[in-house]
Amino acid sequence: MDGTNIALTLFLLYWMAVIVLERKGILKKYNISTYGPVLMIRTTHGLKLLDKLAIPKKAWRVYADIGIRLMFIGMIAMFLVIILSDIAMIASIGDNSMPQPGKFNEARNIFLIPGVNEFIPLTWGIIALVVTLIVHEFSHAILCRVEDIRVKSMGILLAVVPIGGFAEPDEEELFGKREEEEYNEADDPYGDRRLGIIIIDDNEEKKVVSKVVKNDEKVASRKQRARILAAGVMANFVVALLAFSLLFGPVLGSLSPLGDTMIVGVQEEGPAYAAGLRENMVITQLDDTPISNVNEMLEYLDGLETGTQVTVHAASDREISSYEAEVIDTDIEPAGILIQSIVDDSPASAAGLETGMTILYIDESPIRSYTDFRNIMNNSEPGQEVIVEVGTDDAEGTTEYNVTLAEHPDIANKGFLGVVTSVDGQIKTSLGITVGEFPATAYLDLFKSIPQMLTGVTGWIILLGLPIIGFAGEGFPGFSGTLAQFYEPVGWAAPFGIGVFWLANALLWIGWLNFYVGLFNCLPAVPLDGGHVFRDYMNAFLFRITGNEEKAEHISALIAATFAMLILLSFLFMIFGPYIVHGF
Repeated sequence: MDGTNIALTLFLLYWMAVIVLERKGILKKYNISTYGPVLMIRTTHGLKLLDKLAIPKKAWRVYADIGIRLMFIGMIAMFLVIILSDIAMIASIGDNSMPQPGKFNEARNIFLIPGVNEFIPLTWGIIALVVTLIVHEFSHAILCRVEDIRVKSMGILLAVVPIGGFAEPDEEELFGKREEEEYNEADDPYGDRRLGIIIIDDNEEKKVVSKVVKNDEKVASRKQRARILAAGVMANFVVALLAFSLLFGPVLGSLSPLGDTMIVGVQEEGPAYAAGLRENMVITQLDDTPISNVNEMLEYLDGLETGTQVTVHAASDREISSYEAEVIDTDIEPAGILIQSIVDDSPASAAGLETGMTILYIDESPIRSYTDFRNIMNNSEPGQEVIVEVGTDDAEGTTEYNVTLAEHPDIANKGFLGVVTSVDGQIKTSLGITVGEFPATAYLDLFKSIPQMLTGVTGWIILLGLPIIGFAGEGFPGFSGTLAQFYEPVGWAAPFGIGVFWLANALLWIGWLNFYVGLFNCLPAVPLDGGHVFRDYMNAFLFRITGNEEKAEHISALIAATFAMLILLSFLFMIFGPYIVHGF
């Protein structure tokens, strides 16, 4: 039985135990509620701490007022994103460009739940989710006390492990006291009753009436409710700002690339293997020559005779050691670059080059990596005749093509071949090891440049999609696994070793999840915070126009319900649209 099945079995056993304890009344005895497998464990301890934290009331109100404005900005932005996504998907149906069903639209990846969403790592995801929920809920609680709204209890949410915290305000003080005798105990899926709006049946005709009692008991004003509801979103945004500031500032500034060249294969029983070189080591130096990329390594090895001893400096877990290797084979065919596609009406097309061929030589210069190909093309000129030697998988030997380069469509005085290429990432060397290249330096520089890119739309798209899409569609799970091998902590972070990577991962996911949860809660859909604020302000706006409180409440409730349904249908369309077009 693998780890996933064991975890699932343990979770089901836990859930069965929760059901049994709930039915026997044991959980209720200890003031514990259940929501499926989630336990809501309440306590009144710590309520006095809320009063102390709420003492600078003026500062907290300014904080919440900023949150209200950010909530409306987020509300507009998120709603526009959803509408534009719907329009794009509908347009894709018309032009038959609807993407195939994939992991990006799987239902489990819509929810930001660690262990369910395949893009969110379990450990860092749980840490980030706990921080996100705690700061969100306790920010609500502090603002309740700032506005003199009673908090009945606080506690933790438990599902085998703690998944968050909560604070439970007095809803009668927050939303108004209801006259219970005037309506039945119908379900309240959209939170109408919480806002003092009750749907009653009068001669089989439904109408909406306000039942908020105007008495001497404390009832929060619209402004107070908005502050309390916006405080959670504001807390998420503040935590996201702090986490990203630390990540893109001192933490990333403390990481230095070891090099771009990694060993991806070692000939067993060869000198390199006997010397101790292994896969996933990062090569930093050959003899006294620093190596920053694969081409520098190949250039150094060029011309060395068989049997030459080479001292290879390589890092494993960021510890650099030296290994004595030997040149064993100088007659290595270049790996070449694969032609993925041919540009129409290009020199490559006119010469007869085809998709699937591998370019091995250009004018007898070996193409061992994309860098070789790029260097040759950067030094070429329009009208220059070159000999392109290619190989194919289904034929032995190579074939030469005479090609006259055209002028590059984007760069003046540069030759243009007209091929879209790729490399397999594995290049054989004369030391009996196969290496691959990862642009560690460029990757880190691009990562550090994200804050400067936030002045435009591109920066925000990269930031929002970073863990899922990354920079090239591969996603960015954090500095862990193989990726972490390319970097070492320097400066203030050097004494902390691998702990710096843990800090970077924690900050990445805390910042990203807080930002996303804050934006999601801005949506104008009850029961989200943004939905309640949207309906409350809509109610006030309509009352100024109509002068009729009952009519304003009725229309605002219908508008809020319409928005909630539209958003729900949009999410369902994102999930099931590709399956509807392409089949399940």
